[in-house]
Amino acid sequence: MSHRPPSGLAAVSAALLAMSRHLEVRDVLKTIVASARELLDAEYAALGVPDDHGGFAQFVVDGVSDEQWKAIGPLPRQHGILAAMLHGGKTERLADVRKDPRFEGWPSAHPDMSDFLGLPIRDGDETIGALFLANKRCPKPEGVCGFTADDEELLSILAQHAAIALTNARLYERSRELTIAEERSRLAHELHDAVSQKLFSLRLTAQAAAALVDRDPARAKGELQQVAALAAEAVDELRAAVVELRPAGLDEDGLVATLRTQVQVLDRAHTARVTFAGAGVRALPAAQEEALLRVTQEALHNALRHADAGHVEVTLARRDGATVLRVTDDGRGFEPAATRRAGRHLGLVSMRDRAGGVGGRLTIESAPGKGTTIEMEIPGG
Repeated sequence: MSHRPPSGLAAVSAALLAMSRHLEVRDVLKTIVASARELLDAEYAALGVPDDHGGFAQFVVDGVSDEQWKAIGPLPRQHGILAAMLHGGKTERLADVRKDPRFEGWPSAHPDMSDFLGLPIRDGDETIGALFLANKRCPKPEGVCGFTADDEELLSILAQHAAIALTNARLYERSRELTIAEERSRLAHELHDAVSQKLFSLRLTAQAAAALVDRDPARAKGELQQVAALAAEAVDELRAAVVELRPAGLDEDGLVATLRTQVQVLDRAHTARVTFAGAGVRALPAAQEEALLRVTQEALHNALRHADAGHVEVTLARRDGATVLRVTDDGRGFEPAATRRAGRHLGLVSMRDRAGGVGGRLTIESAPGKGTTIEMEIPGG
């Protein structure tokens, strides 16, 4: 077995740590490709995740500019050398890929490649990707380059860890999808109950007004005013539900902009005043931003639908090296120590779980008639 110098071992260690640090599949793929290209000193690297239709569900490259990648055109199909790696399940190390009988050419804008090293990424018996490198850099202008057995061994180690990182990322995304589905199901039930109740009351009140309009116009007028109030409440419920159902733009807009937008919509949809202040907060890992957003949404839901608040204030700030979220309302409040059942109703258990799941801490301050403050703190950021 070959041995690499300590600097090489340090680079391998750094690459493996980088792969395990990400939770999003796309980030994991990018890290694997960049790490492989750097470790093996190659000009180009790529990783393809196959679909079930002879193409690739995802394809990530490193060493090719965005302009060049766009000019290359559609993603490759599973043919030639790629098909051999994906379906044959063995490593391919070639002195010149262009001379291999399985080579089928590439688009005109594709960079020219010669020496080639590729291998499948496997999770048990399943091939979940193909990782390959091309054009190993020569240390000397007159030297003959090409990937070696040592390079093959190193890439094999990297691929084993890549399989673990990619599988974990897929499990994380699947878990998040299930969580979102559960939240939407919960919202659908709440929406059905709340709006159905409002509409039922609306119908009864309208019938009462119709019965009174001839014999007691004054009372009929009062009933019609109640109809207007109930209709407004039903509209508020629907608008708030639409806000929660709308996908959050974390990936595109970031946490601060997403929170500001949602607060502005809620402020327009409810009679309560809803405000947001956020400054000096840097971007956080995706999982932490997701948790902060969901805790904010749950806290706002409680304040606007259960606490009868007149003003709800959301703040996001830096404090003593931590990122701190605060949602404060002036509503009816409650007694935290005596609300185990209410805690589940208000989503407090869920909020604590979300905070703890990303290394944070949730605290709740409330008292009857004194409003409520929910604070979530995440170290770092």
